[in-house]
Amino acid sequence: MEIRKQLTHVITLSAIFTGLTWSGYALAQEPSKVFLEEIIVTATKRAGGMEVQDVGVAITAYNDSQLDAMYIRDLKAIGYSAPSVQLEDIGTARGVANFSIRGLGINSSIPSIDPTVGVFVDGMYMGLNAGVVLDIFDLEGVEVLRGPQGVLFGRNVTGGAVLMRTTRPGDALSVNTKVAYETGENMYASAVVSGPLTDRIGGKLAVYYNDDGGWFTNLYDGSNYGKAKTTMYRGAIDFEITDSMDLIVRVEHADSDGDGPAAQNSGLYPKKNFDFSVNFDGYYDNGWDQAIAEFTWDVGPGDGQIVNILGWREYSSLTGGDIDSSPYSFFHAPASTDQDQLSNELRYTASIGESYLTAGIYYFTQDIVYREQRQLLGSILPAPRVITGGGDQTQDTLGFFANLDAAVTDDITLNLGARFTEEKKDAKVQTILTPIPPVPPATVGVDRCTIGGDCVAYDFVEDRTWSSVSPKVGVQITPSDYTQIYAFWTKGFRSGGYNLRHTAPLIPNESFDQEEQSSYEIGLKRDIAGGRVRINAAAYLNKMSDLQREVNLSDPVVGVIQLIRNTSDATIAGFDLEASASLSDNLFLRGSYGYVDGSYDEVRFDLNGDGSIDDADKQLDLPRLAPTSFGAEVIYNREIGSSMFTAQVSGYHRDSAAYTDNNRGQLRAADMFDASLGITFMEDRLKLSIFGRNLKDESTIGGDTQLPAIFPGGPASLIPTAAGDAATFSPLNKGRTYGVELQYQM
Repeated sequence: MEIRKQLTHVITLSAIFTGLTWSGYALAQEPSKVFLEEIIVTATKRAGGMEVQDVGVAITAYNDSQLDAMYIRDLKAIGYSAPSVQLEDIGTARGVANFSIRGLGINSSIPSIDPTVGVFVDGMYMGLNAGVVLDIFDLEGVEVLRGPQGVLFGRNVTGGAVLMRTTRPGDALSVNTKVAYETGENMYASAVVSGPLTDRIGGKLAVYYNDDGGWFTNLYDGSNYGKAKTTMYRGAIDFEITDSMDLIVRVEHADSDGDGPAAQNSGLYPKKNFDFSVNFDGYYDNGWDQAIAEFTWDVGPGDGQIVNILGWREYSSLTGGDIDSSPYSFFHAPASTDQDQLSNELRYTASIGESYLTAGIYYFTQDIVYREQRQLLGSILPAPRVITGGGDQTQDTLGFFANLDAAVTDDITLNLGARFTEEKKDAKVQTILTPIPPVPPATVGVDRCTIGGDCVAYDFVEDRTWSSVSPKVGVQITPSDYTQIYAFWTKGFRSGGYNLRHTAPLIPNESFDQEEQSSYEIGLKRDIAGGRVRINAAAYLNKMSDLQREVNLSDPVVGVIQLIRNTSDATIAGFDLEASASLSDNLFLRGSYGYVDGSYDEVRFDLNGDGSIDDADKQLDLPRLAPTSFGAEVIYNREIGSSMFTAQVSGYHRDSAAYTDNNRGQLRAADMFDASLGITFMEDRLKLSIFGRNLKDESTIGGDTQLPAIFPGGPASLIPTAAGDAATFSPLNKGRTYGVELQYQM
């Protein structure tokens, strides 16, 4: 009944979009310059890319002009405009992605936990969730692929994939600079200089700087909170070796540091506002270096091409957070993460008549070193308890893939593909636990692990190998140049692995197996009125087996226990709708709607913590599954003399969703409204803009972890407080901000 109701809403929205557009079509002379530009995407890995409407995948794509027009500074904003997409930062440690697409996501800052949504930068897979949700600039495009992408992108893309492409060095000298200031004493500036160095060599240098004075107020001492500084340097050299060979090398160095999470305790501040009080500011200090070399060689026959992408990345992080989210020292947690990765993909693509073949081999290796310290009840007990632990993990992944888009007729193409993956992981883990018998505080941790250092002993050592096959069978039907109908069945896999943050000495630490997915999807892509109207829709059904879940349980001894198990099987179904319309020369409208419904089919773990596995567990909501998301955006531009005036208003809604498997933690619903005004000068080379984000001042959180009842805010708190229902660790996102930006392009 609920699905029928939602479907009625979608049909109504589609009719409104179509009706508005046809009534405005008589007035239209030309499409909007920015938002109706042709977008070439790399999702199919074909030579030269493909126009987004020709791809048989549900995809939301933005080029550089659109990203500029939307004033996007990080991926979180894209997560509201794309249907059934959440590109959230967990908030425990800055920059850690907890992405979810179509109800498939994770809730974790544990570095050994693999994502459901893979992130790729210039073709390189990001092996950690950490260091992903930071400021973005110098981008040529962003593609958000919804649904499993296992054939071409491998494991850990069961929910989808996010592809980011930085700009290439241009054939002519160009300069693009920005400087902006927004409330919260937040200033950022960037500069990109690109152009030819010789007849066959192009170069680019890009620099970004952000100084955030802190949007929040810490009620503990009245100080500004959320301070952060980020510096990024990016360079690229493009060598045209011959007329058929090209090598582009991209390098990047970045540093980002600042305060720890602005953590709200909903037991102390139950009104869902921005109030919080912590006696430990916390900190983060992230840094990374990376290099990507992409070699392309145009070969025969036809438009054949050999591509090799070699990527290397080294990432390090020191973090500290006030996990009890209170003005008392109940639970503080410093941690360190060091990671290095190396990957290489070699592929061949070519047309065979009207068909197209893509085949390749992929290798990935990664080392992760994680350390954590927990400082517990230091201001209550005579001696603080400091417990330490962590783990090391190495992994090697090898994959072979092939995909054939076989043209049966001029209008029908069969999609046939498969990928074989073998992955080995070695793990050594030291449980984060209280020494028994108790030892003097000065010696605690000496015989265990040190932050940024080594562990001298491990209580769990194991290695395992997993293998998987991801097949795909699909069809694309193009009854006209402006219509595509596609359907497919495919399978996807999420890597098995280990928990480097084990905190329960009485519960065995153990590996968990791959999460498996079987997915069915049917979609429609339709352009009307010469491209002035675009409607894309997709319906899907996912059958999930051996779901990996990080089960969060509050514990008075270690604060929070996080167990990772294959807990259940589930079914997730839903549909997406995206529509856009050029109503006139000056007015452009677009909107989106997503509906997701999910439920457990079988449960093999006590998810709600009542001591039994029964129907009560099966009735729980799946974490990070927001049933509905929808919204629209209006862009108006008009020439005023030699200047171009642009106004933009957008509003997007996302339902609340469960955060923890027991559903006691909840992510808040949100209505995000943004607006901007811009005007150009100097023949459109100079642009002055004012903008506002989150104009409703919505209070949203990255997570909602339940803390022990004895913690401040809990019903059995040891500190006299106006106790709520539960003490929580709930990292806040920023509220309303206003800003002004000046951009110069040459």
